[in-house]
Amino acid sequence: MDYTSLFKNNGGKKSKVGIIGATRGYGYTLLAQIPKVELMELRLISSRHTDECVEVLTGLGYRKEDIIICGNKEQVQSAPGHGVLIVNDYRLVLESDITALVECTGNTAVSSEVSADALKKGINVYMVSKETDSVCGPILNNIAEKHGTVYSLVNGDQPRNLLDLYSWGKVLGLEIIAAGKASEYDFVWDPDTDKFTYMEGPEKPHENIPGLKEFWHYEGPGTLEGRRKLLEKYMAVISADLCEMNLVSNVTGLVPSDRRLNYPVAKISELADIFIPEEDGGILKKTGVVDVFCNLRAPDEASFAGGEFIIIRCENETVWELLTSKGHVVSRNGKYACIYLPYHYMGLETPISILLGDILGLGTHSECRQVSVMTGVAQKDMPKGTVLKVQGHHHSIEGLVPELWELKDAGNAAPFYLLNGTTLLEDVKAGQPITKNVVDLSGSLPYELYNEGLKL
Repeated sequence: MDYTSLFKNNGGKKSKVGIIGATRGYGYTLLAQIPKVELMELRLISSRHTDECVEVLTGLGYRKEDIIICGNKEQVQSAPGHGVLIVNDYRLVLESDITALVECTGNTAVSSEVSADALKKGINVYMVSKETDSVCGPILNNIAEKHGTVYSLVNGDQPRNLLDLYSWGKVLGLEIIAAGKASEYDFVWDPDTDKFTYMEGPEKPHENIPGLKEFWHYEGPGTLEGRRKLLEKYMAVISADLCEMNLVSNVTGLVPSDRRLNYPVAKISELADIFIPEEDGGILKKTGVVDVFCNLRAPDEASFAGGEFIIIRCENETVWELLTSKGHVVSRNGKYACIYLPYHYMGLETPISILLGDILGLGTHSECRQVSVMTGVAQKDMPKGTVLKVQGHHHSIEGLVPELWELKDAGNAAPFYLLNGTTLLEDVKAGQPITKNVVDLSGSLPYELYNEGLKL
């Protein structure tokens, strides 16, 4: 797509961006990029740590005299039209003159409230907090449609990048068998030294695993079983992965391949042989699914970088013989191909989504429905009184393994990210999902919005 032409006739519009939860991680990458985008300016940051905001902004080159700390509604509304406002109460964001609200807190209570209110007030919302979208996405899209505003996921995170790839394929008339992403950290094995490295964190756990030599080259599902056994201690069902596939499922109608997804340990070149029906030598028991894999590679091979893929059916033999000769990833039987984007550049990409929304009004998915529900299943017996808390890099809950269920099978299961801060009202046996009757969700705005979304 030629973005320069797309935004050329913008009618003088310029995005004025406000960010909630902006000083670290994803938010920081966006803060660093905004000054480089001609059609965009940073107008406001909401954070409980105003001193940290000032430090981050000045470190990025903003002048201290252009940073204005506002403590109440009157100060926000009377602030000069230039400069960056900092507020420590997220409710004050809606009193400003922003056109775009980027929500990065990961807090479902905060983000659902401020997003719904912003959309009703004429402010476009760009959702980074996938936890919130997993339970409130359908109704927030609906609110945006009713009020003529934009509610959008953002480029730079896997769900939006994958949705863009999926929509590209659908417009072209491709039959999409599966859509998915790589889990966050690569499995790197050196065939010359047998050294295996798991690329998570600064320490990057490593050990020698000579047994991988037997399963280095893909020979079918048995290869995947061998890899899994050798690498079992590095394997996990990751909450963030399932949550991201939940978002994609709700927009596309694709369903989970398995309640815990498949997580094959695979090379990029093997994907078109793996994410295909069992009868064709793959692992899928059904098609039209979302899934995740762990990227296996050698040290001198490029990473998939947590990127996204679709598996399509090759419908014209002549066409795909030609495309295979060009080096595309095609299955050995010639029936399927993998099309992929080996990246997600976080806030570096996000301005594109904001400009598409603010200038062209694109991004809202009025068709979004609760197709899948991410649940939490007890890993062990959990006694009454246990407090459930979302924590850690992967936004997990101790004692629960996440599962992604089709809505029709979810029954009374409580959505995973509604559980944060709740207390078990009765004992839960190992293997049982946390249901709505064993926690108190009364008074929860995200729960109210979730129920409204189910009625659409």
